[in-house]
Amino acid sequence: MNILVTGGAGYIGSHVIVELARAGHRVAAIDNLCNSTRASIEGAGKIIGARVELHEADLRDAAAVERVFAAEKFDAVVHLAGLKAVGESVEKPLLYYDNNVGGAINLLNSMERHGARRLVFSSSATVYGIPKAVPVAEGAPLSAINPYGRTKLMQEKMFGDIAAANKGWSVINLRYFNPVGAHPSGMIGENPRGVPNNLAPYILKVASGELAELGVFGNDYPTRDGTCVRDYIHVVDLARGHVAAIEKAASMGGCRAYNLGTGRGYSVLEMARAFEEATGRKIPYSIKPRRAGDAAEMYADPSLARAELGWSAALELADMCRDAWNFARGGK
Repeated sequence: MNILVTGGAGYIGSHVIVELARAGHRVAAIDNLCNSTRASIEGAGKIIGARVELHEADLRDAAAVERVFAAEKFDAVVHLAGLKAVGESVEKPLLYYDNNVGGAINLLNSMERHGARRLVFSSSATVYGIPKAVPVAEGAPLSAINPYGRTKLMQEKMFGDIAAANKGWSVINLRYFNPVGAHPSGMIGENPRGVPNNLAPYILKVASGELAELGVFGNDYPTRDGTCVRDYIHVVDLARGHVAAIEKAASMGGCRAYNLGTGRGYSVLEMARAFEEATGRKIPYSIKPRRAGDAAEMYADPSLARAELGWSAALELADMCRDAWNFARGGK
Protein backbone atom coordinates (compact mmCIF):
# COMPACT_ATOMS: atom_id res chain seq x y z
CA MET A 1 0.00 0.00 0.00
CA ASN A 2 0.91 3.65 -0.36
CA ILE A 3 0.64 5.06 3.16
CA LEU A 4 0.72 8.61 4.53
CA VAL A 5 2.09 8.96 8.07
CA THR A 6 1.00 12.14 9.83
CA GLY A 7 3.54 13.29 12.41
CA GLY A 8 6.04 11.18 10.51
CA ALA A 9 9.04 13.23 11.63
CA GLY A 10 8.33 12.52 15.29
CA TYR A 11 9.73 9.92 17.65
CA ILE A 12 7.13 7.25 16.99
CA GLY A 13 6.44 8.35 13.42
CA SER A 14 10.01 7.81 12.24
CA HIS A 15 10.04 4.28 13.65
CA VAL A 16 6.64 3.52 12.07
CA ILE A 17 7.98 4.68 8.69
CA VAL A 18 10.92 2.28 9.00
CA GLU A 19 8.76 -0.73 9.86
CA LEU A 20 6.13 0.03 7.19
CA ALA A 21 8.87 0.32 4.56
CA ARG A 22 10.48 -2.91 5.72
CA ALA A 23 7.09 -4.61 5.33
CA GLY A 24 7.03 -3.55 1.68
CA HIS A 25 4.79 -0.49 1.83
CA ARG A 26 5.49 2.88 0.18
CA VAL A 27 5.51 5.66 2.76
CA ALA A 28 5.33 9.46 2.79
CA ALA A 29 5.10 11.79 5.79
CA ILE A 30 3.35 15.01 6.72
CA ASP A 31 4.57 17.04 9.70
CA ASN A 32 4.62 20.70 10.76
CA LEU A 33 7.93 20.11 12.64
CA CYS A 34 6.68 21.93 15.76
CA ASN A 35 7.99 19.13 18.01
CA SER A 36 10.18 17.23 15.55
CA THR A 37 12.97 17.68 13.03
CA ARG A 38 13.88 16.66 9.51
CA ALA A 39 16.75 14.68 11.03
CA SER A 40 14.30 11.94 12.05
CA ILE A 41 13.03 11.59 8.49
CA GLU A 42 16.59 11.57 7.18
CA GLY A 43 17.55 8.93 9.76
CA ALA A 44 14.60 6.76 8.78
CA GLY A 45 15.62 7.12 5.13
CA LYS A 46 19.16 5.99 5.91
CA ILE A 47 17.88 2.91 7.75
CA ILE A 48 15.63 1.80 4.88
CA GLY A 49 18.01 2.93 2.16
CA ALA A 50 15.53 5.22 0.42
CA ARG A 51 14.45 8.84 0.58
CA VAL A 52 11.24 9.47 2.53
CA GLU A 53 9.06 12.23 1.09
CA LEU A 54 8.21 14.82 3.77
CA HIS A 55 5.34 17.25 3.22
CA GLU A 56 5.92 20.12 5.64
CA ALA A 57 2.37 21.17 6.49
CA ASP A 58 0.05 21.67 9.45
CA LEU A 59 -3.10 19.56 9.62
CA ARG A 60 -4.98 22.65 10.78
CA ASP A 61 -4.36 24.10 7.31
CA ALA A 62 -7.10 22.38 5.32
CA ALA A 63 -5.85 23.67 1.99
CA ALA A 64 -2.33 22.36 2.64
CA VAL A 65 -3.67 18.94 3.63
CA GLU A 66 -5.80 18.85 0.50
CA ARG A 67 -2.76 19.63 -1.66
CA VAL A 68 -0.92 16.63 -0.21
CA PHE A 69 -3.80 14.27 -1.04
CA ALA A 70 -4.28 15.82 -4.49
CA ALA A 71 -0.61 15.28 -5.34
CA GLU A 72 -0.49 11.56 -4.55
CA LYS A 73 -2.90 8.64 -4.26
CA PHE A 74 -2.82 7.14 -0.75
CA ASP A 75 -4.39 3.82 0.19
CA ALA A 76 -4.24 4.39 3.94
CA VAL A 77 -3.19 6.82 6.66
CA VAL A 78 -1.39 6.27 9.96
CA HIS A 79 -2.39 9.28 12.05
CA LEU A 80 0.23 10.14 14.68
CA ALA A 81 0.29 13.95 14.52
CA GLY A 82 -0.77 15.74 17.68
CA LEU A 83 0.33 17.64 20.75
CA LYS A 84 0.89 15.27 23.66
CA ALA A 85 2.00 17.00 26.90
CA VAL A 86 -0.59 16.46 29.63
CA GLY A 87 0.49 19.46 31.70
CA GLU A 88 0.48 21.79 28.71
CA SER A 89 -2.98 20.54 27.74
CA VAL A 90 -4.32 21.57 31.16
CA GLU A 91 -2.79 25.04 30.74
CA LYS A 92 -3.77 25.45 27.07
CA PRO A 93 -6.84 23.31 26.40
CA LEU A 94 -8.02 25.25 23.35
CA LEU A 95 -4.65 24.75 21.68
CA TYR A 96 -5.02 20.99 22.16
CA TYR A 97 -8.60 20.81 20.90
CA ASP A 98 -7.76 23.02 17.92
CA ASN A 99 -4.62 21.09 16.99
CA ASN A 100 -5.60 17.52 17.78
CA VAL A 101 -9.32 17.48 17.01
CA GLY A 102 -9.41 20.26 14.43
CA GLY A 103 -6.46 18.80 12.55
CA ALA A 104 -8.10 15.37 12.51
CA ILE A 105 -11.27 16.81 10.97
CA ASN A 106 -9.31 18.32 8.09
CA LEU A 107 -7.46 15.04 7.61
CA LEU A 108 -10.69 13.04 7.50
CA ASN A 109 -12.28 15.40 5.00
CA SER A 110 -9.35 14.99 2.60
CA MET A 111 -9.26 11.22 3.14
CA GLU A 112 -12.96 10.99 2.28
CA ARG A 113 -12.66 13.18 -0.81
CA HIS A 114 -9.77 11.09 -2.14
CA GLY A 115 -11.06 7.64 -1.18
CA ALA A 116 -8.35 6.87 1.38
CA ARG A 117 -10.65 5.32 3.97
CA ARG A 118 -8.24 3.07 5.87
CA LEU A 119 -6.98 4.70 9.08
CA VAL A 120 -4.75 3.61 11.96
CA PHE A 121 -4.88 6.13 14.80
CA SER A 122 -2.31 6.82 17.50
CA SER A 123 -4.57 6.81 20.53
CA SER A 124 -3.41 6.44 24.12
CA ALA A 125 -3.97 4.57 27.35
CA THR A 126 -4.94 7.98 28.76
CA VAL A 127 -8.45 7.29 27.42
CA TYR A 128 -8.88 4.88 30.36
CA GLY A 129 -8.28 7.61 32.95
CA ILE A 130 -7.44 6.10 36.34
CA PRO A 131 -8.32 2.41 35.88
CA LYS A 132 -10.36 0.58 38.48
CA ALA A 133 -8.40 -2.63 37.85
CA VAL A 134 -5.25 -3.81 36.09
CA PRO A 135 -4.34 -5.15 33.61
CA VAL A 136 -6.51 -2.83 31.51
CA ALA A 137 -8.47 -4.43 28.67
CA GLU A 138 -10.13 -2.63 25.77
CA GLY A 139 -13.55 -3.02 27.37
CA ALA A 140 -12.58 -1.01 30.45
CA PRO A 141 -14.51 2.23 31.09
CA LEU A 142 -13.27 5.23 29.11
CA SER A 143 -12.81 8.28 31.31
CA ALA A 144 -10.02 10.60 30.18
CA ILE A 145 -9.17 13.06 32.97
CA ASN A 146 -7.25 15.80 31.16
CA PRO A 147 -7.64 17.76 27.91
CA TYR A 148 -4.94 15.76 26.13
CA GLY A 149 -6.67 12.47 26.95
CA ARG A 150 -10.05 13.92 26.01
CA THR A 151 -8.73 14.93 22.57
CA LYS A 152 -7.69 11.30 22.02
CA LEU A 153 -11.07 10.02 23.19
CA MET A 154 -12.94 12.57 21.07
CA GLN A 155 -11.02 11.45 18.00
CA GLU A 156 -11.77 7.79 18.74
CA LYS A 157 -15.48 8.62 19.02
CA MET A 158 -15.36 10.68 15.82
CA PHE A 159 -13.66 7.88 13.88
CA GLY A 160 -16.19 5.40 15.20
CA ASP A 161 -19.07 7.61 14.06
CA ILE A 162 -17.57 7.94 10.56
CA ALA A 163 -17.05 4.19 10.25
CA ALA A 164 -20.63 3.55 11.39
CA ALA A 165 -22.05 6.08 8.91
CA ASN A 166 -19.95 4.96 5.93
CA LYS A 167 -19.32 1.26 5.46
CA GLY A 168 -16.32 2.03 3.25
CA TRP A 169 -14.27 3.16 6.25
CA SER A 170 -11.91 0.92 8.22
CA VAL A 171 -10.40 2.36 11.40
CA ILE A 172 -8.14 0.92 14.08
CA ASN A 173 -7.45 2.89 17.26
CA LEU A 174 -4.18 1.83 18.86
CA ARG A 175 -4.08 2.64 22.56
CA TYR A 176 -0.41 3.03 23.40
CA PHE A 177 1.00 2.54 26.84
CA ASN A 178 4.53 3.97 27.41
CA PRO A 179 6.93 3.92 24.44
CA VAL A 180 10.63 3.74 25.35
CA GLY A 181 13.86 3.03 23.50
CA ALA A 182 15.16 3.78 20.03
CA HIS A 183 16.06 2.07 16.80
CA PRO A 184 19.05 -0.23 17.47
CA SER A 185 21.03 1.58 14.75
CA GLY A 186 21.07 4.70 16.93
CA MET A 187 19.94 6.79 13.94
CA ILE A 188 16.47 7.67 15.28
CA GLY A 189 15.08 7.92 18.80
CA GLU A 190 13.40 10.19 21.33
CA ASN A 191 14.90 13.67 21.57
CA PRO A 192 12.37 16.02 23.20
CA ARG A 193 12.92 19.75 23.23
CA GLY A 194 13.50 21.33 26.63
CA VAL A 195 12.90 19.45 29.88
CA PRO A 196 11.37 16.05 29.02
CA ASN A 197 7.83 15.20 30.10
CA ASN A 198 8.41 11.45 29.91
CA LEU A 199 10.39 9.32 32.37
CA ALA A 200 12.96 7.64 30.11
CA PRO A 201 14.36 10.74 28.36
CA TYR A 202 14.48 12.49 31.74
CA ILE A 203 16.49 9.62 33.22
CA LEU A 204 18.84 9.74 30.23
CA LYS A 205 19.48 13.44 30.74
CA VAL A 206 20.40 12.65 34.35
CA ALA A 207 22.68 9.83 33.18
CA SER A 208 24.42 12.16 30.72
CA GLY A 209 24.86 14.88 33.33
CA GLU A 210 22.50 17.39 31.68
CA LEU A 211 20.16 17.22 34.67
CA ALA A 212 21.23 16.83 38.31
CA GLU A 213 18.65 14.31 39.48
CA LEU A 214 15.41 12.52 38.75
CA GLY A 215 12.30 13.82 40.48
CA VAL A 216 10.11 10.92 41.66
CA PHE A 217 6.54 12.08 42.21
CA GLY A 218 5.39 10.15 45.26
CA ASN A 219 6.75 7.07 47.01
CA ASP A 220 3.68 6.14 49.05
CA TYR A 221 1.52 4.50 46.39
CA PRO A 222 0.15 0.98 47.05
CA THR A 223 2.80 -0.60 44.79
CA ARG A 224 5.77 -2.87 45.49
CA ASP A 225 8.16 0.05 46.16
CA GLY A 226 5.71 2.91 46.62
CA THR A 227 6.32 4.50 43.19
CA CYS A 228 3.99 4.48 40.19
CA VAL A 229 3.97 1.44 37.90
CA ARG A 230 3.60 1.74 34.12
CA ASP A 231 3.74 -0.53 31.06
CA TYR A 232 6.84 0.38 29.03
CA ILE A 233 7.02 -0.87 25.44
CA HIS A 234 9.95 -0.72 23.03
CA VAL A 235 9.21 1.78 20.26
CA VAL A 236 10.23 -0.78 17.61
CA ASP A 237 7.63 -3.22 18.96
CA LEU A 238 5.12 -0.36 18.93
CA ALA A 239 5.97 0.47 15.33
CA ARG A 240 5.53 -3.15 14.30
CA GLY A 241 2.09 -3.00 15.88
CA HIS A 242 1.18 -0.33 13.32
CA VAL A 243 2.21 -2.63 10.49
CA ALA A 244 -0.05 -5.35 11.85
CA ALA A 245 -2.88 -2.82 12.28
CA ILE A 246 -2.61 -1.33 8.78
CA GLU A 247 -2.73 -4.82 7.29
CA LYS A 248 -5.74 -5.70 9.45
CA ALA A 249 -7.49 -2.49 8.37
CA ALA A 250 -7.10 -3.54 4.74
CA SER A 251 -9.32 -6.58 5.31
CA MET A 252 -11.99 -5.29 7.70
CA GLY A 253 -14.65 -2.64 8.02
CA GLY A 254 -15.83 -0.58 10.95
CA CYS A 255 -13.82 0.68 13.90
CA ARG A 256 -11.88 -1.34 16.49
CA ALA A 257 -9.50 -0.57 19.35
CA TYR A 258 -6.42 -2.48 20.48
CA ASN A 259 -4.00 -2.00 23.36
CA LEU A 260 -0.30 -1.91 22.49
CA GLY A 261 1.62 -2.81 25.63
CA THR A 262 3.64 -5.64 27.11
CA GLY A 263 1.22 -6.63 29.86
CA ARG A 264 3.88 -6.03 32.51
CA GLY A 265 4.46 -2.99 34.68
CA TYR A 266 7.67 -1.47 36.03
CA SER A 267 7.92 1.12 38.79
CA VAL A 268 9.74 4.44 38.51
CA LEU A 269 12.54 3.16 40.74
CA GLU A 270 12.81 -0.10 38.78
CA MET A 271 13.20 1.96 35.60
CA ALA A 272 15.92 4.06 37.21
CA ARG A 273 17.81 0.91 38.24
CA ALA A 274 17.42 -0.60 34.76
CA PHE A 275 18.92 2.53 33.21
CA GLU A 276 21.75 2.49 35.76
CA GLU A 277 22.61 -1.01 34.58
CA ALA A 278 22.38 -0.06 30.89
CA THR A 279 24.37 3.16 31.17
CA GLY A 280 26.83 2.32 33.92
CA ARG A 281 25.89 5.66 35.46
CA LYS A 282 24.30 6.41 38.83
CA ILE A 283 20.81 7.94 38.62
CA PRO A 284 20.37 10.16 41.70
CA TYR A 285 16.76 10.95 42.58
CA SER A 286 14.69 12.84 45.11
CA ILE A 287 11.12 12.27 46.21
CA LYS A 288 8.62 14.98 45.25
CA PRO A 289 4.94 15.38 46.14
CA ARG A 290 2.46 13.30 44.21
CA ARG A 291 1.10 14.76 40.97
CA ALA A 292 -2.66 15.13 40.62
CA GLY A 293 -4.22 12.46 38.43
CA ASP A 294 -1.41 9.89 38.56
CA ALA A 295 -2.69 6.31 38.81
CA ALA A 296 -0.77 3.96 41.09
CA GLU A 297 -0.63 1.20 38.47
CA MET A 298 -1.37 1.20 34.74
CA TYR A 299 -0.48 -1.71 32.49
CA ALA A 300 -2.14 -3.36 29.51
CA ASP A 301 -3.96 -6.54 28.77
CA PRO A 302 -2.55 -6.99 25.24
CA SER A 303 -4.29 -10.30 24.52
CA LEU A 304 -6.74 -8.88 21.96
CA ALA A 305 -3.92 -7.52 19.77
CA ARG A 306 -2.20 -10.90 20.00
CA ALA A 307 -5.37 -12.76 19.00
CA GLU A 308 -6.66 -10.45 16.25
CA LEU A 309 -3.59 -8.65 14.93
CA GLY A 310 -1.09 -11.45 15.44
CA TRP A 311 1.10 -8.96 17.29
CA SER A 312 2.85 -9.08 20.64
CA ALA A 313 5.81 -7.26 22.15
CA ALA A 314 9.08 -9.15 21.68
CA LEU A 315 11.69 -6.81 23.20
CA GLU A 316 12.57 -6.60 26.90
CA LEU A 317 13.25 -3.71 29.29
CA ALA A 318 17.00 -4.22 28.92
CA ASP A 319 16.63 -3.74 25.14
CA MET A 320 14.67 -0.51 25.67
CA CYS A 321 17.29 0.94 28.02
CA ARG A 322 20.26 -0.16 25.89
CA ASP A 323 18.83 1.24 22.65
CA ALA A 324 17.71 4.52 24.26
CA TRP A 325 21.21 5.05 25.71
CA ASN A 326 22.81 4.16 22.39
CA PHE A 327 20.76 6.86 20.66
CA ALA A 328 21.42 9.40 23.42
CA ARG A 329 25.16 8.83 22.94
CA GLY A 330 24.92 9.37 19.20
CA GLY A 331 24.79 5.71 18.20
CA LYS A 332 28.22 4.98 19.68
